[in-house]
Amino acid sequence: MLVVLTYTVESEPGEIFDIELDENLKRANDQIAEENQRLLQKHGVQAIDIMGSIGSGKTSLIEHLVRQLRDKYRIAAFKGDLTSRIDAERISGLGVQSVQINTGRECHLDANLVRKALAKIDLNTLDILFIENVGNLICPADFPLGSSKRIVVVSVTEGPYMVVKHPFIFAEADVAVINKIDLASQMNVDIRKLGNDVHTINAKTSVTFTNCRTGEGADKVCLALGLTPSS
Repeated sequence: MLVVLTYTVESEPGEIFDIELDENLKRANDQIAEENQRLLQKHGVQAIDIMGSIGSGKTSLIEHLVRQLRDKYRIAAFKGDLTSRIDAERISGLGVQSVQINTGRECHLDANLVRKALAKIDLNTLDILFIENVGNLICPADFPLGSSKRIVVVSVTEGPYMVVKHPFIFAEADVAVINKIDLASQMNVDIRKLGNDVHTINAKTSVTFTNCRTGEGADKVCLALGLTPSS
């Protein structure tokens, strides 16, 4: 019988690396991120940092990815948020380990908090770790966590200029997910133009189109990540 555990990691005073702090602290974050990545690689775990605005569909995407992959891979998820455990409980309801990381007032996860969360789980029992970052298209770009890949989710309800207005985070993305495509005509948004905007910033970024309300396109995101979805 599978026992699903849900944890909460709280930030302590002085532990969050703020975006406006000096380069020494940014370098410290990068060093911890490298340590996290080496630890994950040692255990054969592929960690995926999922970034995007509040309401873009990050949690819904993770839910569909879990459903697509859980028959073939052992999965856990970290859920970053200012407060609450709502989304972490949504993920754990699918039968995977979930760790809630609450940042308090801070607008991004940092490598130190992820290191603390990694200590809460047995990496020997995992193949994939999804790390949902705090809802924000600015701060997370400068704070690598130690993941092997980074996804950025943007929804058509955010308008036609979200990509060009936030080039730095898309420059860091391995996969860009254009979500809520079912609403594109109502919002007068050209999803192909959004995809082209991504490729203008980073030609190597894979662009996928999804409707995370129904799960449409989730299999394409799996393939873009090099993962094999269930048939």
